[in-house]
Amino acid sequence: MTEYRNKYWTLDDIPWDRFDPTKVDPDMLRIVKAAAMVEYNGGIYAEYLCSVFGDDPQFQEAAQRWAFEEVQHGSALARWAQIADPDFDFENRFAEFADKIKLPVGADNSVRGTRCGELVARCMVEVGTSSYYSALREASDEPVLRAICEKIAQDEIRHYKLFYTHMERYRDIENLGKLKRLWIGLGRIGESEDDELAYAYHAANNTGEPYNRKRCIRAYMSRAYGFYEIRHVERAVTLIFKAIGFAPHSRVSNWIARGAVWFLNLRIGRNTEATV
Repeated sequence: MTEYRNKYWTLDDIPWDRFDPTKVDPDMLRIVKAAAMVEYNGGIYAEYLCSVFGDDPQFQEAAQRWAFEEVQHGSALARWAQIADPDFDFENRFAEFADKIKLPVGADNSVRGTRCGELVARCMVEVGTSSYYSALREASDEPVLRAICEKIAQDEIRHYKLFYTHMERYRDIENLGKLKRLWIGLGRIGESEDDELAYAYHAANNTGEPYNRKRCIRAYMSRAYGFYEIRHVERAVTLIFKAIGFAPHSRVSNWIARGAVWFLNLRIGRNTEATV
C-alpha cells in the first residue's frame, strides 16, 4: 500500500502547547467532535471513489492522497477535542459512527449518475468545508483550534482545485451541461442535513438518548450556522458558481450569497430551541 504524507503540514506542526482551556467554547467543541468523525471517515470515501473511477489510475492516486489528508484532519480535530474534553472517547465514538454510516464502496457507477456529476458533488463538499473551517477559525479564541482550522481550510481549497481539475476533464468527456451540474450541486448541498452529519453529531455527543435525526441536525445547525459571516458565504458561492459553469463574480452571485445568509439566519432562528 502506498504511504502518503501531507506535504503542507503534519500533526507535529500544530502548537499543542498553546492550548488554552479557558477559551474553549462548549458549543464549538460539540461541532468539532462531529467534524472529526466525518473527516476521519475519508478512507471509506476514497474506496468508493476508486471503485467508481476503477479504470482511471490518475484519479485513484489523487483520491487516495486526498483521503489521507482528510483522515489527518480528523486526527487533528479529535486530538484537540480530547484535550478540551478528556472524557471524549474518540475511538469508540467513531466506531459507532462508522458502523451506522455506510457507503456503496463496491459501486461501479456514481450515485450522481456520471463521473462528472460525482466530481461536481465533491467540489460542493470542499467549498462547504473550506468555508466552515474558515468561519470556525475566525470565531474561535482558542489558539490551537485556530491553527488547526486554518490548515484544514487551506487543504480544503486545494482539494476543491483537485476535484475541479478532474471535473473539467470529465465534463468534456461526458458533456455534462450547466443545468445538470446545477441540479447535482443543489442536491449535494441539500444533503448537508442528511444522516451522515446528524449521526456524527449524535455519536460524538450522545449521553444515552436514542438517535433522532431531526433533533441532531437541528442541534448541529443551530451551532454551526452561527459562526458564518457574509464573506464566508460570498466566497463559497463564487466557487460553487465556478464549478457549475456560471460567472463566479456577478451581480447574481452576490444576490444569491446574501440570500444564503438570510436563509442561514432563518435556520438559526428555527433551530435555537435544540438543546442536544
